[in-house]
Amino acid sequence: MKKQYLKEATARQIVQRAMKIIPWSVNVMNEEGIIIASGEPSRLQQRHEGAILALKDNRVVEIDTATANRLKGVKPGINLPISFHGQLLGVLGITGEPEEVRAYAELVKMASELVIEHMALIEQKQWDKRYREDLINQLIMREPPADALHDMVSYLGVDPELPRVVAIIELRQPDREALRNLLDYFENSARDHLVTFTDFNELIIIKPIALKGENWDLQQEMRELQTFKSWASSSGFSRIVVGGHFPGARGWHRSWQTAKATQAMVKRQKFKNQYVFYHDYALPALLGEISESWQAQELSRLWAKLLENDSKGVLQTTLRAWFEQNCELTQTAKHLHIHVNTLRYRLQRCEEILQIKINDLKSILWLFIGMQLQTEIVGSHNLTPAQLAKLR
Repeated sequence: MKKQYLKEATARQIVQRAMKIIPWSVNVMNEEGIIIASGEPSRLQQRHEGAILALKDNRVVEIDTATANRLKGVKPGINLPISFHGQLLGVLGITGEPEEVRAYAELVKMASELVIEHMALIEQKQWDKRYREDLINQLIMREPPADALHDMVSYLGVDPELPRVVAIIELRQPDREALRNLLDYFENSARDHLVTFTDFNELIIIKPIALKGENWDLQQEMRELQTFKSWASSSGFSRIVVGGHFPGARGWHRSWQTAKATQAMVKRQKFKNQYVFYHDYALPALLGEISESWQAQELSRLWAKLLENDSKGVLQTTLRAWFEQNCELTQTAKHLHIHVNTLRYRLQRCEEILQIKINDLKSILWLFIGMQLQTEIVGSHNLTPAQLAKLR
């Protein structure tokens, strides 16, 4: 199936550019010999017999005044076949006596084919961009069958086996020039990254990652993210949220899900961090999806009971510190600047209020999850712990 490289808009460009250089009228005929662009608008859509001859034999056809008088819709001039990628596209005609215009004919033809090549490259680039955006949507918005993606990833030169993660770059009030520069960076310096906008101020990237053995090289990742930041700074860089790494092409969909869940959690809790990784906040990101459900109410029952009996928040602060210090008594006491015996007393008070054993794994798990959910609810509703206790 032939590709249509010579469109009317391209033909008009050829005519306009050529006639700025030479003093003769220029015509462009399509592969059927119809004039589709001309320095003489009255000749548009006419059939050009000289072009028909040039197309039939794929040769240059010179027409003098005497010959022109015998042909329909023809003036003296030279008609040259235009080809691109081995495909005969149409004919370039220069009106004038052949002896006068011959010296310019080949140069104008060469310039015409360069215009066609340039326009074809622009169109190809636009199609590639659309294919890349469609591929991103296919990869991250759902879990498509591997066979459905094979042709597309092959066409775009994307390696589906390369380990990747989904990252979301948030921007603040980017201007058009800054966005163009940022996209140019990805198109020219980071071609192995799949990039699209989901919003005017949000960029989605499916980016390759480096592995150390079987583990994600996070030091290398941070260096790359800082490079992104330097390019995005003029676009009003705000934050990068990075999803988890899951092997295989279908893992990109899961990475997208984790990135979005982390982003939602970050916004609810009003984080100021510029770099946020799902693996650092996996539990609160996952719990955020159920924070309004009955399951969340059940999971946070123990913590809610603590809120009701801890009006000054001392026990809550103690438990938070204890969890942050991996339940280490000495480290927690140091962190809170209290004696270990004071810490033991507070933990004992928690046991009495909640009717649990603080060293029981199941009880600790329920308490920890309840604490995480309470943080989610407070963040999403802008409530103080005291207000939340009243709601309970």
